Amino acid sequence: MRKLIIPTALAGSLASPALAASGPFFSLGNTDFVVLLGFLLFLAVVVYFKVPGMLGKMLDKRSDDIKSELDEARALREEAQALLASYERKSQEVSEQAERIIAHAKEEAQIAAEQAKADIADSIKRRLAGAESQIASAEASAIKEVRDRAASVAVSAAREVVAKQMSKADAGKLIDDSIAQVGAKLH
Repeated sequence: MRKLIIPTALAGSLASPALAASGPFFSLGNTDFVVLLGFLLFLAVVVYFKVPGMLGKMLDKRSDDIKSELDEARALREEAQALLASYERKSQEVSEQAERIIAHAKEEAQIAAEQAKADIADSIKRRLAGAESQIASAEASAIKEVRDRAASVAVSAAREVVAKQMSKADAGKLIDDSIAQVGAKLH
């Protein structure tokens, strides 16, 4: 900063407006000389109170603050990138776990579907067996009923035929023979 003060003062004293003023330059009547003295006095006061040093310190402090903010921003950026990478890994792991869960659920659903098919097939077999049993039972019942009915009809028909062809004497003799046979079989 001091390097700038001396050349500035020299340039101000050698400047063309100072040479353009009328009369002697080094008199208090010359406004250019008075302005030059005021300016030099101002520069002396600024240097005396160490304003350039304070400005330098303030600029250095500001520079250090900016540098520390940049370092902090870099650290935050690196931390954010690490956190992002961590979340991406976790997202990948969660995605893989979700895929495994879906695959497992599909397998279980397939097994459950196969089990349901087997259960339905068994149920159908049992129902078919039950239906066949009922059909066989109904068929046997129908055959028995037909036989009973046929026997009943045959007995009725035989009774009528025998009643028409048999006389009272033959009927008495048939009764006596039947009683004798029953008696022989019971004893």
